[in-house]
Amino acid sequence: MLNRRRFLGNLCAVTAGASLLAKTGGAMPHSALGSGDDKEKIALLLKAGTPNKWLFTGDSITQGAKHTHGMRSYVEIFSERIRWELGRVRDAVINTAVSGNTSRDLIEDIEWRLLQYKPQAVFIMLGTNDAVVQKDVPVELFQRNIRTLVERVRGINAVPVLLSPNPIVEAKAPERAALRNYIQALRETAGSASVTLVDVWDKWNTELAKKYKGLQEDQLLNDPLHPNGRGHREIAMMLFRSLSIFNEKDPTCGGEYYENKNW
Repeated sequence: MLNRRRFLGNLCAVTAGASLLAKTGGAMPHSALGSGDDKEKIALLLKAGTPNKWLFTGDSITQGAKHTHGMRSYVEIFSERIRWELGRVRDAVINTAVSGNTSRDLIEDIEWRLLQYKPQAVFIMLGTNDAVVQKDVPVELFQRNIRTLVERVRGINAVPVLLSPNPIVEAKAPERAALRNYIQALRETAGSASVTLVDVWDKWNTELAKKYKGLQEDQLLNDPLHPNGRGHREIAMMLFRSLSIFNEKDPTCGGEYYENKNW
């Protein structure tokens, strides 16, 4: 009986949240959603009766430019997960990432790249290019820029989600050796601002190092910086786990097809 009551209570809460989102045209007023964390707000979006706009932005990794060789980027895999496997066919997944961009570039272009779309959730991965232009975007400025982006996203009643970049091959990209300092700044900012951080850097160096027997450079990267198609698939699965939408039986989450395929 207790479990049944808990189930009905949760069902009522989700239904109420979805109804509220429908009445507000799919917007995400934080005050109306109470004090729940961002993952809970994402969960409500996934139950909403109205379509959502999920916006991804950043640099070439998020753009998925060139280095996937025709395979899907992690953003495209996310779209397949949301719009097909989870049945939210009217949701829109928008990618405004631009190759070569830094946090400063995004702030300067924020109206076009982000605000005009009025998204319900915004995913940001930056740092790889900031690290190579340290004189223009030192770590301290990068940290302020990320905080500003989070505040602007919250200011339009959207949910911010940060992703750290994947590790690079420092020996082949020494100009970006400071990237690890930017990753730490990203973690600190996410912690202080209570933002969900999908720590790709950490998981790549731990979980994927074990899975690929320390051969991530050969199997997951197309060059010293950019993930290949398989690397993007791994990033997508990290994101799914973080948002609690991972199901190992579904194709976008690995599935038998990917596990048995000879890449």
